[in-house]
Amino acid sequence: MTLLERDYVKEATRYAHGVIGGDIGACRWVQRACQRQLDDLKRYKGKSSPFRFNPLLKNKAGRSYRPADNICAFIEHLPHVKGPLAGQPIHLEPWQVFILSTVFGWVKPTGRRRFRRSYIEVPRGNAKSTLSSAVGLYMLAADNEGGAEVYSLATTRDQARIVFGDAQTMARKSPGFRGRFKVTVGAHNIHVLESGSKFEALSSEGSTLDGLNIHFGCVDELHAHKTRTVYDVVETGTGKRDNSLLWVITTAGSNRAGICYETRTFVTKLLEGLFEDDSQFGIIYGLDDTDDWTSEEALLKANPNWGISVRSEVLLPLQAKAMQMPSAINNFKTKHLNEWVNADTAWMDMRSWDACADPSLNEDEFIGEECYVALDLASKVDIAAKAKLFQRDGKFYVFLNYYLPESAADDGRNSQYSGWARQGLLTLTPGNVTDFDQIEAELVADASRFQIVEVPFDPFQATQLSSHMLAEGLPMVEMRPTVLNFSEPMKQLEALVLQKRFVHNGDPILAWMISNVVCHRDQKDNIYPRKEREENKIDGVVALIMALGRQMVPSDNQTPILGSDYQLMVV
Repeated sequence: MTLLERDYVKEATRYAHGVIGGDIGACRWVQRACQRQLDDLKRYKGKSSPFRFNPLLKNKAGRSYRPADNICAFIEHLPHVKGPLAGQPIHLEPWQVFILSTVFGWVKPTGRRRFRRSYIEVPRGNAKSTLSSAVGLYMLAADNEGGAEVYSLATTRDQARIVFGDAQTMARKSPGFRGRFKVTVGAHNIHVLESGSKFEALSSEGSTLDGLNIHFGCVDELHAHKTRTVYDVVETGTGKRDNSLLWVITTAGSNRAGICYETRTFVTKLLEGLFEDDSQFGIIYGLDDTDDWTSEEALLKANPNWGISVRSEVLLPLQAKAMQMPSAINNFKTKHLNEWVNADTAWMDMRSWDACADPSLNEDEFIGEECYVALDLASKVDIAAKAKLFQRDGKFYVFLNYYLPESAADDGRNSQYSGWARQGLLTLTPGNVTDFDQIEAELVADASRFQIVEVPFDPFQATQLSSHMLAEGLPMVEMRPTVLNFSEPMKQLEALVLQKRFVHNGDPILAWMISNVVCHRDQKDNIYPRKEREENKIDGVVALIMALGRQMVPSDNQTPILGSDYQLMVV
């Protein structure tokens, strides 16, 4: 497996230039990944450079090779194992060559790889598992690593065996590979006795994942992981080796609070140039905000294997179905256009929501102005939210505060709670219940800074707090979470977002909660915020709707009232 029939590096560079120049349709994240590579090729040159691209190296047998060419040539000697191409040698497409040559081509002066983590997000059907299986076999047998431990990891056995199963079949159908590298294929592992290396499928389902010494950890479909357990185990396990690689390849998903979206967010910030991390590679295929998802051009742009493993005769009918059936839109966008949504019947258009963000927005700019402050205190063991709503020059501005008991943040239900707390976005209160005293103190402080018109609140869980705040002179107003109270402000919020008359500061917690909201329209066209799963919190959205609902009440009706019948006042 040493014959080189293609100039892989030249093809990868041509692909990057084609993307940047507009000859190859690609979204901004692909463009930025390509630009990063081209910039690195210019930046990292000379003997003093911390990295070198595709230099001539020697393996343990003393043979010379170039890492980018080696991985690509190796994979092209393996066969396809599924579909109409089964049995034929794999032919890497330019986008695959770009990814492989970039991840494997950059090395340190010691010859160790620069990139230790790789995040690849691409729609379904673009041969993700085939590529991962082939890379796994390379890392098992051809990466010059003694005792290499290669794993396909997932939360379930069936998911973990997808990549491993394809690798098994590839190896069984490749006598040249088995003979050259002395590989034995078993029922539950692939191993090389001479080097003590193995390739296995592992899951958190009945397996002990702690203590692994991972050379290559492949996490397929990270979006399906409900907890961060597997990812953290792989990240920790690969840290024990000098030349290990954490390989994540996934489609978009529906959980913006999960480890996948957390990793994706990290990669997007890296590609935006907000910080540098020379150990992380990332590329995300999909659409841009202005793209028309109903066009064939959108399918071609989001799917780099269009016309190869992604067939127009399959995807175009699915696209047409989604255009005719609103209930099918989100599933189509997620699986085939790689767009993140959070529910099968999501309420808010998240692209429009993101377009309303102004990261420079600061609530200090509104000191002395009228403000509606709404409270959704929910349970004392869950997130409590406080929304401050301002109106200025026909636009609405919102700021949210969130509170959560420390014990709830550590229970593993949301992998981002601790990160949000470190960023100051989420206030963790000591103990196992939310400290309402802190919320009361902050509410009194708000009253000293803004002209609070009303403080709408759900009387459930808030009777004592409301009594304390009434004693402080705050205009507390009961607002029960009924369809009658919430339908019109929900519609108003959606309209304001679409009209770009609603402004937020890019709060990631609020974005997550907004994306969690689903709604059902009744026969009278009423809507109400709901969530599909318990872990999909919407408390901040509820508080926001309450504030907007009270702001919509005619001014002559804005009288603070306490009483169980108050819900009838908002129509």
